[in-house]
Parts: sequence; C-alpha cells; structure tokens
Amino acid sequence: MSTSHSTEGLKRVVGVSGLALTIVNGVIGSGIFALPALISMALGGFGIVAYIVCSIMLASIMLCYAEIGSKISSSGGSYAYVDAAFGNYFSFIINCLYFFGWGILGSAAVMNILADSLTILFPTLSNSYFRAILFFVLIGFMVSMNVRGTKQGVGMVQLVTIIKLFPLLCIIVFGIAQIKAENLHWDKIPSIKSFGDTTLVLFYAFAGFETSLGVSGEFKNPKRTVPLGIFLGGTIILLVYMLLQMVTQGILGDQIVLYKDAPLAAVAEKLIGPIGATILLITATISCFGCVSADILATPRSLFAAANNGIFPKILGKVHPKFATPYWAIIVYGLSVFVFSISGGFKQLAVLASAAILLVYLAVILATIKMRNQQNESNEKTFKIPGGLLFPLIGIIAILWLISSLTQWEFISTTLFIACISIIYILTKWYKKLYN
Repeated sequence: MSTSHSTEGLKRVVGVSGLALTIVNGVIGSGIFALPALISMALGGFGIVAYIVCSIMLASIMLCYAEIGSKISSSGGSYAYVDAAFGNYFSFIINCLYFFGWGILGSAAVMNILADSLTILFPTLSNSYFRAILFFVLIGFMVSMNVRGTKQGVGMVQLVTIIKLFPLLCIIVFGIAQIKAENLHWDKIPSIKSFGDTTLVLFYAFAGFETSLGVSGEFKNPKRTVPLGIFLGGTIILLVYMLLQMVTQGILGDQIVLYKDAPLAAVAEKLIGPIGATILLITATISCFGCVSADILATPRSLFAAANNGIFPKILGKVHPKFATPYWAIIVYGLSVFVFSISGGFKQLAVLASAAILLVYLAVILATIKMRNQQNESNEKTFKIPGGLLFPLIGIIAILWLISSLTQWEFISTTLFIACISIIYILTKWYKKLYN
C-alpha cells in the first residue's frame, strides 16, 4: 500500500493540534468522573504508581501507532495499518472487531450514560420515547456536522474538548492548595493481585486514543502530525489523570468511599459549593457528547477504507462531491449507533469490547514490526521508535497479560464473532469471484 493516497478524494485538513485534542477527547470520557474513587479505594496513595505503570504500557502501544501511522497515510487508522502489513483477511477481521465490537457498542453505551446524566436534571428523559428523540437529535447533529466537512467535525470535537477540560483543570488548579499530605501517605504496599486488577481498570480508562487515527487519510503531513499529535495528546491525558487522582485523593482522603460514584463532583462541591456538583454533571454530559462526536468523526473512515478495498459495499466508499467527506459511511455508522442506543443491544454484546480492542492493539503492534522490516526510500524519514523492539515487546507482553485476564465467556464470544465474520469474508470473496 502506498503511503500517499490522494485518489481517495479527501482533504488533508487535520494538523497536530487537531489530532492531539481529538485524542484527549476520545480518552478522557465519562469514566474519569468516577475513576479516582475506584483507584483510591483499591490502592490508596499508591494509586499514582499504577498510573505510571499503565502509562508505560499505553506509551508502548502509542509509539507503535506513531511509527506505523507516520508511514501509512490512507484512511482507516488501525484497519489501514493492518491491511498494509497483512492483507485483506486480517484487516477485515480487525475492522469488524473495531467498528462493531468497540466503536458502535461503546458509543451506544456512552449515549445512554449521557441520557442518564441528563435525567437527573430532566426526569422526562427516563421515558424511552423522549430518550429516543434525544438520541436522534444529538446523533443527527453529529452526523450532519461530519458530513459537511472534516474540518467542521474536528473543530466541533476541539471545542467540546476545551469546554470539558476547563472544569477539570479548575479542580486541579484550585484543589492543589486544599490537599492534605496525610491523605497521600502510603499506609501499605498493595498485593500484586490488587495492583494488577487496578492497573487493568486503568488500562481501559486510557484506551480510545486510536479512534482519532481513523482520519489518517486527512492528516496534514502524516510523518509529522501522527507522532507529534500522539505524543502531545498522550502527555496531556497522563497529566490530567494523575493530577486529578492526586487532588481527589488529597482532599477527600478516606471519605472518598462515601463519594465512590462521583468523587470529582464531591471535590467541586467542597471547592465552590453545591453549584460545583451541577457543573460537574453538565461537564460529564458534554464529555459523553464529545466522545461520541469523535467516534462518528473517525470510525466511519474504516468503513470507507474497506469499501475502497472492495471488502465492504461500494456505496460506503463514496465521497461527497461538495464536502469531500465519506458521507454514506458516516450516515450508516451514525444510524448504527442510534439503533443500538435505543435498543439496549449494546448491553448484551458489550462482552466483546475488551477482547476486541486488545486484539486491535496487538495486530497494529505486529504490523509495525513487519512494516519496519519492509522499509524503503519513501519512508526512511518517517518516525521510528527508539530502542529497537523494546517498546513493541513491552506492548505485546502487556496485551497478552490483559488477554489472560479475560473471562471464559469473553474468549468464547470473541472466537464465535471472529468465526462468523471469517465465514462472511469467505462467502463475499467467493461471490465476487463467481460473478466478476
């Protein structure tokens, strides 16, 4: 696969700041508002160490994305990277795992979290019909914005990211002075099992950065944008997570267990009064909206890329003649998120999510290693991870460790899903061969 695909018909309008902010938006979602309590109750002041360990694991994976993303500049992100290294079959598997097992189900779940948050302020949203109208309006708005242009879609995500970060940064800035040193004291070193289980929770809290790379065919100068955007986005995420953990633990101390469902809201209330909790509730809602917006911006590009490769229906590969966006892929993806949001089907299928993203990460790391061995003159000046295979190996070990923690049902459901989509792939190939 060539590293330059102008024939896709898309505009390269996403720069370093756009990628960095969309990464921040995709990772810092609804989970952050409860995460500090989960970590504190499990590890106490030792929780900061778990953040450091987890950041090393994620950094290893991010570095692989940075290297291969600086070489492969076509649309699709993870799909495009695996396709370049291993071909259509494996990229088809990864694409289905990602957009269905992680993307659609994840966004449907986040939309329901958004509605649950708003129900506190607007009780009528507990009614399924009103909730469906809310989903239709919000998802319809996201779809229309992204159809009208990638620049507009990225701009909306950037704005939402800044809005939702502002209250969190205020908690950090004004909360540091209220920290009590004794609340950060390590009473004891946790057991290896407790530390490991908590690190697993943190790992999934950091996941989501790869979604933003779906618009890889629309990056300005991918050789520069991808590594810098990932570095800046990852650094911001780590700092925000660690500082929020320190401030929350430092202010609430042992009382954090009393606010396990909304520790950040409790801190905000202590800092500025009852209005603080309301502000954090609104922030959580905006955060959910931003996460789904970023997903509807990026993930349809994997459908678009697969359609261009003849794997998915051709209509998904169409580019809007005026806005230069993969409009049918965006519409179909948005409609899928809407259907699962109102049906609740994501709850039954959410078991796929953990295994799906781990397999995607593993495939991209292996693709990075393979593409490194296929270097040529065109990619000599692209980003290369320092330390040889050190970071890819750390990433592989981390993923295998996480995979070993999956339940038996997660293994079974994922295996069945891969078997089903493999059959679909074989039948599709047979049909095309028969009638072409």
